[in-house]
Amino acid sequence: MLLDAERHGAGLDRVIGDDDDVAMATVTVAELLVVGVELADRRRRPGRERYVSDLVATIPIEPYDLEVARTHAGLLVHSRSARRHRGAHDLIIAATALARARTVVTTDATGFEDLPGVAVKLA
Repeated sequence: MLLDAERHGAGLDRVIGDDDDVAMATVTVAELLVVGVELADRRRRPGRERYVSDLVATIPIEPYDLEVARTHAGLLVHSRSARRHRGAHDLIIAATALARARTVVTTDATGFEDLPGVAVKLA
């Protein structure tokens, strides 16, 4: 969602409202750095670096700590028991949201469907 906004020229103030209580999972920062910066072509890379730096400076980052690790383990067991493969990063994002009582905001909810207790909102 955040990189889609950058691709379409939307600044942070157009994506995140002043009253929004927003945070990112640590793994989301890694995704932004890889997809947003490291894989960008030379022409787009400087702008992407600024955009990701602004995001990291503006949006609080939720750490992957013991509480998130325990929640992650529970979601992983649930997914394996249900025989439904999930992306590793999606499970970490879901675990972070669940452990912190937050909602996952995404443009693609398929990786978060049917995870117990995980609130998801389509952007």
